[in-house]
Formats: sequence, C-alpha cells, structure tokens
Amino acid sequence: MKPFLNKHFLLENKTAEHLYHQYAADLPIIDYHNHLPPDEVAADKIFTSITEVWLKGDHYKWRAMRANGIDEQYITGDADDKDKFLKWAATVPYTMRNPLYHWTHLELQRYFGISDLLNETNGAAIFEKTTAQLQQENFSTQNLLKIKKVEVICTTDDPTDSLEHHQTFQKQSKEMKMLPTFRPDKFLQIEKPAFLDSIEKLRIATNRPINNLRDLVEALKDRIDFFHSLGGRLADHGLSRLHGVPFTDNEVDTIFQKRLRGDIFHGEAIQFQSALLYYLGRMYHAKGWTMQFHLGAI
Repeated sequence: MKPFLNKHFLLENKTAEHLYHQYAADLPIIDYHNHLPPDEVAADKIFTSITEVWLKGDHYKWRAMRANGIDEQYITGDADDKDKFLKWAATVPYTMRNPLYHWTHLELQRYFGISDLLNETNGAAIFEKTTAQLQQENFSTQNLLKIKKVEVICTTDDPTDSLEHHQTFQKQSKEMKMLPTFRPDKFLQIEKPAFLDSIEKLRIATNRPINNLRDLVEALKDRIDFFHSLGGRLADHGLSRLHGVPFTDNEVDTIFQKRLRGDIFHGEAIQFQSALLYYLGRMYHAKGWTMQFHLGAI
C-alpha cells in the first residue's frame, strides 16, 4: 500500500504520475475561484496563530466540529485560539474520507513540513510549531501564495463591494494578480429577508434609484462595468437549483415591485430568479465573461 499523502497522492497509474510530475507539477497556479479575503492579501497579513488561518472563517470546519458535538464557544465563540485548535484537532480523525481530512494534512505537510496525522494527542505540539512558523515573514499572505507559484487569484465579491483592496493590491504587485469575481446571489434570492438590504446597498453604491426591474438591471450593469474595469472577467452563482421558467418583463417587474412592498410566493421567486439570471447572462456575454454555477451547494 502507498503511504498516505506521498508524492503520488491521487495519481493512480504510471501515466498519471508521468503527466503530473513531468508536465503539471511546476506550472503556475491560476485560481479562478476562492474565498481568500482581499484585505488580508492586500495587507500582506501575518497571522497570529494557525487558528486564525484555519478556523476564523472556515464554515466547512465549523460544520464538522458541530457535527462532532463541539460547543459553539470553541467554533465561533470567545474561546482561546489554542483551545479552539485543540477542539479541531480532536475532530480531525472523524473527518476521514471527507476532503477536510486530506486538506488538513496536505497543508500541514506542504506548508509546515509536518507529516504527523493531526489528533487530540499531538494537537498542542502542532499548534505551537505551526504558530511559530507563521510569525516568519515568508508566511505572510502574499509569500504563502508565492511559495506555490500562484499567478492569479480570483476572489469572490459582492456586487456592492468597493473593491478598494483590489485597487490597492494592483498598485503594489506586478508578479501576481488579484481579480474580483461578481457574486450576485443576494439579488437572486428575492424571497429572503436580506434582499431588501442588498437593494439599498446597491442603490448607495450606484447612486441611482431602484424602483423597478429596469432600474435593478441597470444598477447591476453599472457594477459589472466597475468589476470589468478592475480586471474582473468572471461571475459566480451559488444556487440550490437552476430554474428556467417562462416570463415577461411586465410579470417580473410586478414581482419585483410587490417584493419592495412586502412578501411574494415561491412561484414568483422562481420566475424572478429565471429572469434575472437571463438578464445577467446577457450582460456577461456582452463583456466576454465566464458565468460560473455552484449547483446544489449547501
């Protein structure tokens, strides 16, 4: 049997090994979807601990810890960084056969040179070792990306985002690009309470009234133009289901204005989503963008 995470991990035959090691391994990374915080990249942040890197905002790890019965104090609560990490270390053995198990150990091995399997027993020692390494300059956000020869990162950004950190970074870096990705999920989820807040944020960001469907589409077009001006060429959509139902502009405008005044029913939300995806798709196409879908993601 092959050792866990040896140099041939996931390469199941000689052809795969040859293609990866001889051709792919040394190529730069062009990452067209991630959730890296643009402010941390632009500031070239140094992390205070491994907990800040791994557990501060990783909802995949949070879900695993909750499923393992960990108290919320150690997940999103006010517990000490080391105590939070130890609870994650105790959870890791139970994630075997889930990608979390592989990701955790790949990162320990490839960034920190640690080949031990993380668990409750060695968690404290691994916390101290990784946290000490993270204080070194070559473990800043930008240097961590350079170590892996990352040339492009496309972040995930709300349409109303100022993209100030992208602008700051573009003035700093010549070696690597950080480009925005347009993620308008909140505008498609018309039935959710946050929809009206998003409309207000869009009104402020574009400095234009949004009283009907045409206003909404024009405001989103303004933001697409802004993202494009900063190198954005991608849109990303997280959808539980991809609906496609007939609609007319008048029907969808009526649904939108009804929602501005109160609630709508489920069938109207589906019709609105179908229409807005159509309008967005046309605008993306006019810009030569790629339209990404994450379907059924929970």
